[in-house]
Amino acid sequence: MILVRKTLIVSLWLAVLPAFSQEAFRPKPATAYPSHQKVGPLVLAAVKFETDSETKPLFGINPNEYGVLPVLLILENQGAETLMLDRMRVSYQYRGMEVLPTPAHELPSILAPRRPRVGMTTPIPLPKKKNPLARVEFESRAFSAKTLLKGETAHGFLYFETRHRTDAILYITGIREGVSGKELFFAEVPIDSPK
Repeated sequence: MILVRKTLIVSLWLAVLPAFSQEAFRPKPATAYPSHQKVGPLVLAAVKFETDSETKPLFGINPNEYGVLPVLLILENQGAETLMLDRMRVSYQYRGMEVLPTPAHELPSILAPRRPRVGMTTPIPLPKKKNPLARVEFESRAFSAKTLLKGETAHGFLYFETRHRTDAILYITGIREGVSGKELFFAEVPIDSPK
């Protein structure tokens, strides 16, 4: 009995170990990306995550397979004042089209519910498939900063219901200085590297 208990403890520990050994996601500074923009004291960068090698380590799935494009937004405050992000508005724009981000908690509703099965059912209950967009990684990695102190950096993902377009930009407005309340000029951040 003791041997079984010890074996069970060791096997559970080995099963949980990989989850703790993964490093936290840390993007590069905004200035390290070739498509970064500087608007006053603020440096912005936007990076699309399209391929399996980019998305699966972060989310466990590729959300592009379900029509969701994750875009990493990185903001660096290089000024002396706090910046307010609570009224920030971000949109994904291409060829006259505009797509607003979908909040992470609404991603599961993108997939249509399955039709109920009618007729014979199995006597043994089988596990049901879970919604792949209901993973906790989407909410935990979403952009949620409301203020940006001087010298600080904030990053997070925005989720757009679209495929990536090569001429797309992130159009960002509503960022204000904390003390004066003056709004910074809008930013058009290219998602692809400039050619």
